[in-house]
Amino acid sequence: MGITSRMIPTEDASARKREIEEKLKQEQETLSFIRENLEKSDQLTKGMVSILSSFESRLMQLENSIIPVHKQTENLQRLQENVDKTLSCMDHVISYYHVAKDTDRIIREGPTGRLDEYLACIAKIQKAVEYFQDNNPDSPELNTVKARFEKGKELLEAEFRSLLTRYSKPVPPILILDAISVDEELEVQEDVVLEHLPEAVLQDIICIAGWLVEYGRNQDFMNVYFQIRSNQLDRSIKGLKDHFRKNSASSGILYSPAVQTKRKDTPTKKAPKRPGKDDVLDIEIDSYIHCISAFVKLAQSEYALLAEIIPEHHQKKTFDSLIQEALDNLMLEGDNIVSAARRAIMRHDYSAVLTIFPILRHLKMNKADFDATLQGTAASTKNKLPTLITSMETIGAKALEEFADSIKNDPDKEYNMPKDGTVHELTSNAILFLQQLLDFHETAGAMLASQETSSSASSYTSEFNKRLLSTYICKVLGNLQLNLLSKSKVYEDSALSSIFLHNNYNYILKSLEKSELIQLVTVTQKKAEGQYRELIEQQIYMYKSSWVRVTEHLTDRNMPVFQPGTKLKDKERQVIKDKFKGFNDGLEELCKIQKGWAIPDKEQRDFIRQSQKKVVSDAYRSFLQRCANISFTKNPEKYHKYRPEEVEEMIEKLFDTSA
Repeated sequence: MGITSRMIPTEDASARKREIEEKLKQEQETLSFIRENLEKSDQLTKGMVSILSSFESRLMQLENSIIPVHKQTENLQRLQENVDKTLSCMDHVISYYHVAKDTDRIIREGPTGRLDEYLACIAKIQKAVEYFQDNNPDSPELNTVKARFEKGKELLEAEFRSLLTRYSKPVPPILILDAISVDEELEVQEDVVLEHLPEAVLQDIICIAGWLVEYGRNQDFMNVYFQIRSNQLDRSIKGLKDHFRKNSASSGILYSPAVQTKRKDTPTKKAPKRPGKDDVLDIEIDSYIHCISAFVKLAQSEYALLAEIIPEHHQKKTFDSLIQEALDNLMLEGDNIVSAARRAIMRHDYSAVLTIFPILRHLKMNKADFDATLQGTAASTKNKLPTLITSMETIGAKALEEFADSIKNDPDKEYNMPKDGTVHELTSNAILFLQQLLDFHETAGAMLASQETSSSASSYTSEFNKRLLSTYICKVLGNLQLNLLSKSKVYEDSALSSIFLHNNYNYILKSLEKSELIQLVTVTQKKAEGQYRELIEQQIYMYKSSWVRVTEHLTDRNMPVFQPGTKLKDKERQVIKDKFKGFNDGLEELCKIQKGWAIPDKEQRDFIRQSQKKVVSDAYRSFLQRCANISFTKNPEKYHKYRPEEVEEMIEKLFDTSA
């Protein structure tokens, strides 16, 4: 290290020294500058502290001055607000004193055409009433606004009545018929909407009703409602009835031409045609059946309308009142039908009772809808239809039983017997009655079952009812058979008795088979068809026996035995003459008599003719053959009057009144 120093030149060391001394000098100058600045800074800091102390002192003085002023200002603002509120309350209170004057014109002019404005006006009056009641109940102004409120409410009630009266119209018959129609070809039926009131009018009525309930404390409008709507319901049904009376008889158009309808079982099924009656009663029955369906549909529609207007807890009672008049009229008409049936029974016109059957069937078919529609109404209302059904079942069952007895006890009047031995009126009427009963077999069976008191009738099944009806039909047929047998004895000619019984038995059998009554009969009488065929054959056999008095002359009895070429004795010739004469006279007499008899059934007529023709013709030909070579008279044409073909022609004309 020392060696190195010694090696550095002298001039370099001097330069280095000067450089260090110069840097030291600069650092000293810098230090002096910093000291000066620190002194200045201390002075400034002392000045700032002095200023801040002075500012704090002044600020405290300012605060002590401002806070009382602020509090005073705040109090002044509060006082101002109170003054404003007081003025506002005064204005509000003063407005109540002007309500009567401000609303006078609107109240006087009423709510028609501006219901919202009118209700807003009523609301102002109501608030005024509340104010005076709470704050100044003794003021005359309270009485004024109270009177104005009552007037407003009165006019709202009047508007409610006016709207309902003006826009409630009977439903047109054509629309009702569309609504109750059933189209079998449509899988899903389209409901016809019965719009009772225009939508805008309905909304006004709903609005008024809501106000009367909530603010008017009024239920009188519900009475107004049911009275007006009840009248329209009744008028709608009466209009439908008048439609039938005017159009059914003349044009036969019973249903809306706009909807092609195919109905099964009802309500289009007309009452059965009755012997000797016109269509007037059928139209009345059809009308009544449609009115029943119309009542259900219209009542359901009325309830839907009512539910929008009347408070829920008043709906059932109001609806009950609404439907009473129309329902009572329907039930009264039903009672009149029962009374007419009762009078018909008393005069033994049992066919008139058949008018009950289509009605009863329709009532029972619609009972479920009736019950659903009347749900929630009074018990007396619900019981009206079941009571009518019971009355109809009772009178119907009575008619059925008395009809069966009348068939059994119909007197054997000689003047009433058909001269030609054809079908008796009793038979045709009885069969017609049963055929018409067939159209309502379920109703008739249930009707008979309703009168049963046995334990077996505790559950009226369809099969049980069917057996009851079968038993009844067999009873009627049995009574008819006994009566016909008795009547046949009125005839003096037993052959005519047989033709009479044959015709009646054949008519019964063919009618049973043609109308499918035989299926009902065989439910309890399996062999009924065969038994009737036996009866028919038996009467044919009995009839044929009447020809024995003709053909007996053609037998070998008393016929003389002779040899060819041998001359007959007078006695023997007389026997042959008597046989010819007996045959000729008997043939002529029977043909003359029996030509006036009748066998309406062509098949049976032809069979009996052919059968008898063969028997007589064969016997006659055989007799002629035996007498061919016998000389028993000089005038053979006197005895041999008819050729076999002529005999056949004579028999061919039997039972032909036109021949």
